[in-house]
Amino acid sequence: MFDLGWSELLVIGIVALIVVGPKDLPGMFRALGKFTAKLRRMAREFQRAMEDAADEAGVKDAAKDFRNMTNPSKMGMDSLKEAADDLKNYDPDKPSKPRGPETSKLTEERAEAARKIREYSTKKTQERLDREAAEAAEASAEPETPPATEDKA
Repeated sequence: MFDLGWSELLVIGIVALIVVGPKDLPGMFRALGKFTAKLRRMAREFQRAMEDAADEAGVKDAAKDFRNMTNPSKMGMDSLKEAADDLKNYDPDKPSKPRGPETSKLTEERAEAARKIREYSTKKTQERLDREAAEAAEASAEPETPPATEDKA
């Protein structure tokens, strides 16, 4: 619809005051108020009749279903519930089922990488332990010599 600001309303009021006159202005505003009230009442009745017709035809239920189906927050909550159910039913001993050939290839590559990492870390840990044991053996084999004191007297 059209929009009237305060400045437009002021201009309309001044023109109405000049054209109608100050004596007949309150009666005109009263008639205008009754007319707008009657228009609003008719619009409300028309809207109610349309809503009743939509209820009888079942359009309202279909529109509600479409709104629920396309609600992005509801879709997100459904995905979140599915993920929570997956975590709730997770069994680490049970192998996961791959979803496709690419996934199974990635799974095999990851398993191989994990195996290599475990082997390398085991090897490095063993080397460090051997080195520490050798250093401890050297330290215990060497007799502690007291620091030499020189007498300059």
